[in-house]
Amino acid sequence: MNVHLHIIGTVLMILSLVHVIFPKYFHWSEELKSLSLINRQMFKVHTFFIALTVFLMGLLCVTGGDDLINTRLGKMICLGLGVFWLIRLCFQLFVYSPQLWKGKRFETVVHIVFTMFWAYMSGIFIWVAFA
Repeated sequence: MNVHLHIIGTVLMILSLVHVIFPKYFHWSEELKSLSLINRQMFKVHTFFIALTVFLMGLLCVTGGDDLINTRLGKMICLGLGVFWLIRLCFQLFVYSPQLWKGKRFETVVHIVFTMFWAYMSGIFIWVAFA
């Protein structure tokens, strides 16, 4: 099980670092112009803290796998993380519009890969919580 947590942790840390390219890739300088200053700044600040949280989740998995697996607190944390990523999976499937990825090769691959990753993480964390 520790191997799965290590894989998840590594991928989460990489995913958090990918957030650095979001502003350029999604053309935020142009796209966010119409927002008020407070909304623009909240958007950027929240993105930073999402990336930081994802990185710290990953770091916890890489460095604290034994504690997550073998302690009551670790199992409770895993349950919380499992529920968190399960909800994220539901958003992937039911909130994001298929128009964002259908008929677009790269976006479809990203959609499928992340759907599988959210499901994998949810399953592993919930498994650890109840094992």
